[in-house]
Amino acid sequence: MIKTLAKSIREYKLPSIMTSVTVAIEVVLEVIIPLLMAELIDKGIDGGDMNTLLKYGVALVISAVISLIFGVIAGRCAAIGSCGFAKNLRHDMFYRVQGYSFSNIDKFSDASIVTRLTTDVTNVQMAYQMTIRMAIRSPLMMIFSLVAALGINVKLSLVFVAFIPVLAIGLWRIMGGAHPIFERVFRTYDKLNRVVQENLRGIRVVKTFVREDFEKDKFGEVSESIYTNFSKAEKFLALNGPLMQFCMYACLLLISWLGARIIVLAGAGGTLTTGELMSLLSYATQILSSLMMISMFFVMITISRASAERICELLTEKSDITSPENAVTEVADGSICFKDVSFTFGKNRSKFVLDNINLDIKSGETVGIIGGTGSSKSSLIQLIPRLYDVTSGSVSVGGRDVREYDIESLRNAVAVVLQKNSLFSGTIRENLRWGDEKATDEDLIRACKLAQADGFISEMPDGYDTYIEQGGVNVSGGQKQRLCIARALLKKPKILILDDSTSAVDTKTDALIRRAFAEEIPDTTKLIIAQRISSVSDADKIIVLEDGKISAFGTHEELLEKSEIYREIYISQQKGDESNG
Repeated sequence: MIKTLAKSIREYKLPSIMTSVTVAIEVVLEVIIPLLMAELIDKGIDGGDMNTLLKYGVALVISAVISLIFGVIAGRCAAIGSCGFAKNLRHDMFYRVQGYSFSNIDKFSDASIVTRLTTDVTNVQMAYQMTIRMAIRSPLMMIFSLVAALGINVKLSLVFVAFIPVLAIGLWRIMGGAHPIFERVFRTYDKLNRVVQENLRGIRVVKTFVREDFEKDKFGEVSESIYTNFSKAEKFLALNGPLMQFCMYACLLLISWLGARIIVLAGAGGTLTTGELMSLLSYATQILSSLMMISMFFVMITISRASAERICELLTEKSDITSPENAVTEVADGSICFKDVSFTFGKNRSKFVLDNINLDIKSGETVGIIGGTGSSKSSLIQLIPRLYDVTSGSVSVGGRDVREYDIESLRNAVAVVLQKNSLFSGTIRENLRWGDEKATDEDLIRACKLAQADGFISEMPDGYDTYIEQGGVNVSGGQKQRLCIARALLKKPKILILDDSTSAVDTKTDALIRRAFAEEIPDTTKLIIAQRISSVSDADKIIVLEDGKISAFGTHEELLEKSEIYREIYISQQKGDESNG
C-alpha cells in the first residue's frame, strides 16, 4: 500500500525531504535550549556572574530564533509536499478511472469514486503531512531529549522510560478499537454521497411526486449512521488525551519530588543542581509532548488507513480492456461481423446476456435493431467499440478483430449516441466540439443540419453560443438528442450507432434525420436501435432480438412475413397510430 501511494509523490520528494532535514535541525536546537538554561541558572543567576548570564542569555535567544526559522521552513515545506502529494493522488486516480472499461467502472459506484477523490484523499494528505513532520520530529525529540536527560541524571531519567510501555500499550488498544469503525464510516460516506447525488439528479421527480419528506428521512438515516459510528470511534480516541495527561503530570510530579529530595538531602555538594532539575523538567515536557504527538500521529494513521486502502483499490485496479502490442491504428471500413458471440456481465457464465450471435453487416449499410425491453440491444452495440469485451466468439470491424485495434483508433472510427444522452455545462459550440475539437463553424452547422438541430439553435438568442446548463436541463429531451447526434456526426465516423437516440423526437423529424443520413453519409455504416418500427422500416436489414438471441433478420417486408414478433409489434403500433389519428 505504501509503495503504491509513494508513486504519487514524484516532484514533491524534495519539499518532503527538506521538511525532515529542517525538522531535525529544529529538534537539535530545541534540545540544546534546556542545557543552556541550566548553565544560565547555575552559573549566571546562582553564581551572580552577569557576563555569564549575558552570554548564555544571548545564546538562548539565538537558538530560539534559529529554531523558529527552521520550524517555519519545515511547516512551509510540509504544506507544499502534502498538498502536492494530494494533487498527484487525485490526478492519478482520475486518470486511472478514465482508462477503465465499463466492467471496471461497474465495480465502483459513482458515489464511492467521488468519496475516494475527496474525503479519502484529504485524510491521506493530513496523514502524509504528519508523517514527514511529526513522525520525524517526535521520535527525534524523544531520543535526543532522553539522551540529554540521561547525561544529567540517570536515575531520574528512568522515570521517562517507565511510562513509555504504558503509553505504547494504551495507544495500541485505542488504534485496534477505532480502525474497524472508521472502515465502516467511510463505506457509509459512499452511501451518503449516493443518496445526495440521486436526490439532486432526480430533484424534479422528487418534487413532482412530493417525496421531499421521504428523501429527508433517507438522508437522515444515513447521516445518523455516520454520527453513531463516528461517536463510537471517538469514544476510543477520547481515551488518548486523558492517558497522555495522566502520564505527563505523573512524570512531572515524580521528577519534581525526587529531584527536590536529591537537592535538599545532598546539600550544596549534591549531584543535582537547580538548573539541572529545570532542564530535566523541560526534557520531561519535551519527551511526553513528543509521545503525545506520536499518539496523535497514530490516531491520524488509524483514520487515514481505511482511506489509503480505498485509494489503493482504485489505483491498482487494472483495466481489463487494453490495446495490444503492435495494435492496428487504421480502421479500413465500416463492415461489422459477429461470429459465435456470447456475452455476460462479470464472471457469471450461468446466464448469457447475448447468446450465439452471428451477423455480417457490410460497410455503408443501414441496419435497424428492434426488440422488447431487456432483449440486450444496447449490450450488442457496446461490443462494437469495445466498451465491453465478448465472453466468447469475436467481433470484427473493417475485417479485423476489435481486440487487435488500438482502442483510441477504434473508438474514433465508431460514434455512439447512447440511450442516456449527456451534455456538459458549456456552450452548444463547446459541446459539439467534443466530436471534433478542430471543427470549423461550417462543420458544426452542417452536422446540426443533418441532425435537424440547426433550426432550434438558430432561434435561440445566442445561437451556437447558447449556454447549456449541467446535464442539459435547459433544453428539451428532443433537442438534447439532436445535439448529441450532431456531436457524433462531427467525428466523421465509419460506423454510427444510435441507441434509441430519437425516442424523444417526433416522427417527422425522425424521418428527416434518417433521410439526411441516407443522402449525406451513404458510406457510413448506420446501426439504429429503436422502439418504433417507423424508425427502422426503411433500413437495409433489420435485426429482431429476443432474450439476447437473434429471432429474425431481414428487410421490413421479409420480417412482416416470417417474424411473428416483428409483425405483432408492427400491428400494435399501427393500431396506436390509428387511435392517435
